[in-house]
Amino acid sequence: MAKILSSMGRFLQKTWNLITLFRRVLGNLLFLSFLVLLVGIWFFRSDEQVPTGAALVFAPVGNIVEQTAEPLLVDRFFGGTVRQEVSLGDLIDGIDHAAGDENIKILLLDLRSLEWAGISKLQEVGVALKRFRQSGKEIVAFGEYFNQQQYYLAAHADRIYLHPMGRVWISGYGVYRKYLQSALEKLLVQLHVFRVGTYKSALEPFFRNDMSAEAKESNTAWLKVLWEAYRNDIAELRGIDPGDVDAWINAMDVYLAKEDGDAGRMAVNLGLVDELKTRDEVRDELVRLVGRDKKTETYKQISFTRYLDLVSSELRKTESQRGKVGMIVARGVIMDGKQPAGRIGGDSMASLIQRARRNPEIDALVLRINSGGGSALASEIIRREVELTRVAGKPVVVSMSSVAASGGYWIAVSADRIWALPTTVTGSIGIFAALPTFERSLEALGIHTDGVGTTKLAGAFDLSRPLNPLLADILQRSIERGYRQFVNRVAEGRQLDPAVVEKVAQGRVWAGKTAFELGLVDALGGLEDAVQSAASLAELDEFDVVPIEAPQTAREQLLKKLIRFLVRTVVDETHSIHGGEQLRAAGAVLGIETMEILRALNDPLHTYALCLMCSEPY
Repeated sequence: MAKILSSMGRFLQKTWNLITLFRRVLGNLLFLSFLVLLVGIWFFRSDEQVPTGAALVFAPVGNIVEQTAEPLLVDRFFGGTVRQEVSLGDLIDGIDHAAGDENIKILLLDLRSLEWAGISKLQEVGVALKRFRQSGKEIVAFGEYFNQQQYYLAAHADRIYLHPMGRVWISGYGVYRKYLQSALEKLLVQLHVFRVGTYKSALEPFFRNDMSAEAKESNTAWLKVLWEAYRNDIAELRGIDPGDVDAWINAMDVYLAKEDGDAGRMAVNLGLVDELKTRDEVRDELVRLVGRDKKTETYKQISFTRYLDLVSSELRKTESQRGKVGMIVARGVIMDGKQPAGRIGGDSMASLIQRARRNPEIDALVLRINSGGGSALASEIIRREVELTRVAGKPVVVSMSSVAASGGYWIAVSADRIWALPTTVTGSIGIFAALPTFERSLEALGIHTDGVGTTKLAGAFDLSRPLNPLLADILQRSIERGYRQFVNRVAEGRQLDPAVVEKVAQGRVWAGKTAFELGLVDALGGLEDAVQSAASLAELDEFDVVPIEAPQTAREQLLKKLIRFLVRTVVDETHSIHGGEQLRAAGAVLGIETMEILRALNDPLHTYALCLMCSEPY
């Protein structure tokens, strides 16, 4: 029996040793394979070329933004991502390059996956589309459905095809918010608000049940400018009367009844689209225009993403003897400290501006802003760096994108020149602080707070206690001083009398067109205009635009390439372009974007120059 057990033991030991050896060999092979994959990704250079005479398929996915946040691979795999983004600069660069590329014959606008973009960004893409058409090439747009943002870009096409069962949905602009005063009262939450400015309505939803008359007045003014720009643009592009657009929207039921409920036919008769075509009919049309790809048995084409990959080296090419205009993108909520792409950190943004100022190769700086504001302290830190750069002799020009309001305007005021589009949402000169206390909520549950402190301010920020009267006075005085500082910064930077600034301040939001008339911005135009302005101030005849970004370690660069490679080649191929729509819709109803912004606020002094309404889609 002992011998049998001993033999079994030796057999099991040998088996285990064999399993261990196999595990080590397999592990090493997997590790080596992974290393080979990483090296391959790092040094990968495709010999693929743009097909001759092809259609470039312009199909942006998600939101058009100034600066994309790095994608999280785990989110893509497990469906955690509810918002995809595409860079405005990439879209414009790709369109402009294709205009001069002999291999690209036409541009196909496939806008089904475009979710949202501010009117000013749509206008800048539209300008690039006009340049493409001026090169003598055609643009074709096709869709089964066009929402308001999608249709704006489609209107730039030579021909728009709509599916016979499709529709064009244009509804105008509006601002509708959720008001929580009654809910907070039921929850026994005490919200203590400190603000300056008749029109500073960022926190109205928390202490009102409806929009104030002042907020309605302000919102109506800038929404009207945006809507007129949108309506007039598409009317001009399609050769229809602007007044007909309003008439059609306001009596859509009547127009639809005339076509027996056929929305597609209505769109044709209104001049919004050219023809109704099914997918296969559009495919046949494209084959006729660019020829057939024998491998895929469809029209010759290349995706916009792949096209950018192939021409990226040409887009990034610079010449050492030419002047250099640095470009810094400031997108997102302004926060304290260092922040990643997609948010503006006081320390990280200040560091980028310092790098541009100290770099002898950078002759001028363009600061591209898309922000509704945030931390007042961080805004001032960034503004000061802009001022120091200008004083050091390097011209600084601000280019405002869709939004540059409140703190987003604060960081702009010390630039040499400020450019805004007529549809930019800006102004909102005002600051606020808010502090909720939950003593009544806790008392309703039988929970009471009591104790002692060595001073009147001990435990002042304990939210389970009533608001400390001394703290309330301190916060209000701080807000009033902060507001005066904001007004004075604007007056100094814009060379205006503080009394003049006060009249247009009070937290009021303005459209770029009105802000120009009021002297809050220097000129109306897009990013290209701002870049030319910066080059002119630096007396540059020939120049390259150089992005100023935070330096990355080799590890970070490798990880970035790995994520992009896997997302593009593995995940995005199987990811439904409509996945997560239910989550996005729920977010819109619940105001999740607003809550995300509020959670991100981290000003150490609890004071904010923020336009919440400006950070939401309209």
